[in-house]
Amino acid sequence: MTPPITTLVVDNDPGFADLAASMLEREDDSLDVETATSADEALATIEDSKPSVDCIVSDYEMPGTTGLELLESVRETDPDLPFILFTGKGSEEIASEAIAAGVTQYLQKKPGRDRYTLLANQITNAVSQYRTETELRESERRYERTLTVLHDTTRDLMRAGTKEEIYRAAVETAGDILDIPIVAAYAFDPTGGTLSHAASTAESRELLDAEVTFERGEGLVWDVFSEGEGTYYEDTRSEENVYNPETLSRSELIVPLGTHGVFVAGSEDVDGFDETMSELMYILAANTEAALDRAEREQLLREHDRTLTQQNEELTRLNHTNEIVRKINRAVAQASTRQEIESAVCERLTDTDRYLFAWMATTDTEPPAPSNWSGVDATYIDRIREDGTTAPEVTLVRNAIDIGSVRVVRNVLDDAGWEKRRKEALTYGFQTVLAVPLVDSERSYGALVVHAEQVDAINESERDVLAELGETIGHAVRSVERTRALLTDNRLELELACADSRLLLNRLSANVGGTVTLEGLIERDEETVVFFVSVSEPAVEDLLELVERWASVETVSVVSDNEDSALFEITGTSTAFIDVLRKNDARLRAATSIDGETDLVLDVPQRVDTRSLVEAIQEEYPETKLSAKRKTTTTRSPRRLETRLEDRLTGRQFEALQAAYYSGFFDWPRESTGEDLAAALDISPPTYHYHLRAAERKLVTMAFDGDSN
Repeated sequence: MTPPITTLVVDNDPGFADLAASMLEREDDSLDVETATSADEALATIEDSKPSVDCIVSDYEMPGTTGLELLESVRETDPDLPFILFTGKGSEEIASEAIAAGVTQYLQKKPGRDRYTLLANQITNAVSQYRTETELRESERRYERTLTVLHDTTRDLMRAGTKEEIYRAAVETAGDILDIPIVAAYAFDPTGGTLSHAASTAESRELLDAEVTFERGEGLVWDVFSEGEGTYYEDTRSEENVYNPETLSRSELIVPLGTHGVFVAGSEDVDGFDETMSELMYILAANTEAALDRAEREQLLREHDRTLTQQNEELTRLNHTNEIVRKINRAVAQASTRQEIESAVCERLTDTDRYLFAWMATTDTEPPAPSNWSGVDATYIDRIREDGTTAPEVTLVRNAIDIGSVRVVRNVLDDAGWEKRRKEALTYGFQTVLAVPLVDSERSYGALVVHAEQVDAINESERDVLAELGETIGHAVRSVERTRALLTDNRLELELACADSRLLLNRLSANVGGTVTLEGLIERDEETVVFFVSVSEPAVEDLLELVERWASVETVSVVSDNEDSALFEITGTSTAFIDVLRKNDARLRAATSIDGETDLVLDVPQRVDTRSLVEAIQEEYPETKLSAKRKTTTTRSPRRLETRLEDRLTGRQFEALQAAYYSGFFDWPRESTGEDLAAALDISPPTYHYHLRAAERKLVTMAFDGDSN
């Protein structure tokens, strides 16, 4: 609907002014005519009129002034306001003067209605042109202002530090320059494959759920993003894949932001966007995409720089740690006792500014307690010993030993379990505490505990190096303790009675009757064990059929068979009993089983805690009790000779020699033949005899050359 045209008729004759007003309104109902009888009154009306005057129709001759003088005053405030000179005094001179002064139209007063018809047409045409030109000028000014805003926004976008800032700046700018109620941006998450809300104007959040997340294939937003081309929807409710059919956003312009996401602008009106709005939206989207590209590149560069810096720092720390470890390894290699090993490790670790202090926790005591330390005074160590099982250090050590891996307290000041050590942490200046289990392949010897100054001061690579150091220390401790055991003839002998049905000998004696005796065993590797078992009064076929059904037995064969007894070779998986003995350097010297109960004789180094050993066996085999414990002293060490044999003989040679001994191959008359043993060991007879002869030759050489010491 065309808005009414407010027209001001200025004439010193009130009657004529009123007549002109009536005739004009009668000619065109869009004309709303006011009157004035003087130039001063006209100017006052123009200033106060609401709505503003659209056109002035003025007489030429008026008291004290002329129409052209009024025109001059009007042009000072509005150079383009339509001004029609409607006068009864017509002449070429006046017409020329009027045109030169800038009147819009010049019309003489003449009788007849057609004069007012012509005047009404001149008014409507002049105002229409004036409004069009005004709107065009305003549109141009608005466009220029918008471009200026876009230019400033682009500068701000390029200065923004993060993508979040870019999204917020872009949607706020779009809401301002487009004057639309709904503006939002959605960022693409490549991991989840979704478009998630990144930013929106406050009005958008009030009108619709701007926080919604679009999954793959959901809604027009996803369609535009996947196609990569901006799209204008005049009426979203008529579209098939609209996300919410009841949406308040009736028309939408959706523009993709490259791989970053999409820009969405919505209007509550159908076809609410004109060409200019769309152009501005595309310009803003292009600038936003460029800013996001720049931010992403800068973020990648920053992350790359941080990664390089972090890697350099880690490499420096790792090289430092490796150098410390090399020094420790050299010191450990020269140590001859466990005490020397522990002292060397603690001193080398604290002989650097990398760690504040270090100490060793031994499992020889319960609870584990410090056995050696460096870099800290004895007051702190005494505090750990006094607190016993409640000490947070003891809990950390136990966790490391039980789990078999490095355990770290990243910040003792924030860790709830270390509240009682807050004073010590502040006094001694440590925040990170790390425990490394000391293990070899068979048992744990305790833990190495390291204190560092900063929060989370020991990174993952450094932890891996320290974990390897823990294994090195464990192997070194085991080596020196085995050496000490070989150099002493004082040992412990334990007698155990086991009625647990899980024990292989108990199962045999319970099922076959008679006495089952373990003649010897060979640990082929950590997974496989070969047992040589003699059975009195055997039913050989029944035993073979029975044992072959057991899952724990891989093979069973008869080595020798006579009227009184038979010797069997049984290959099976390693048992929990053997694993416990191996971890404690204990040796099974004899085992005899009758009616499901076995008497066991163990040879144990004096350094081993017998109570812990027995408890470890009872944990696996509850129906076990200690029958006797005694010290033994021998004039020579069979273990020393056995160790020398293990060092000089190959695995096959040692196995061949053990099999021959346990099977009665060296007895007379022989209880087994080389062919029997070759079959038991699953090798050919010539190969078995080759290994056995080589082992015998090395054993005799050691005996006659005095090489057994």
